[in-house]
Amino acid sequence: MAITRLGGANAITGTLPAANINDTSIGNITALPAGVGGKVLQVVNSTFGTPTTTSSNVYSDTGLSASITPSSTSNKILVFVTLNGCMKATGATGIACKLVRNTTDIHNIESLATYTGSGSTQEIAIGSISTSYSDSPSLDSSITYKVQFKSFNNVAYVYINNESGGSGTSVSTMTLMEIEA
Repeated sequence: MAITRLGGANAITGTLPAANINDTSIGNITALPAGVGGKVLQVVNSTFGTPTTTSSNVYSDTGLSASITPSSTSNKILVFVTLNGCMKATGATGIACKLVRNTTDIHNIESLATYTGSGSTQEIAIGSISTSYSDSPSLDSSITYKVQFKSFNNVAYVYINNESGGSGTSVSTMTLMEIEA
């Protein structure tokens, strides 16, 4: 088999005649690929850095929230949450968190094991709690997502956005992404 090499001097230029192309009419094209979805249509970021605490075993707001208005009821919302500076006081307690859409509970984020040690009065750093959740809200109006938390018992405190020993603060984040259906 012979090999033909074309150099710059031998390059071919010009227009291919329409008669040499099959189905030159747009009407003859019948198999265009269907939309596959999955495009990111919008992204909303939110941060919250105020130290927040509770000793209640009833869920309350952490202060971290974000709002988004989907462009279609069929689109999904991906929610990414990172709670930083999570701590709990000593004693038999733990921290539980959940994700809420408007007023509906949609996802338990984390329930951390209780601490049963005794004799210590120092706070115990838990670190960060992170999650992602794919929501199908079936709405095209404004939606507010928020994170709530609680203590496992009514005596010991749990914290969000607090550094070890209460010497500083952390920043928690929430990212919402609308994904085309």
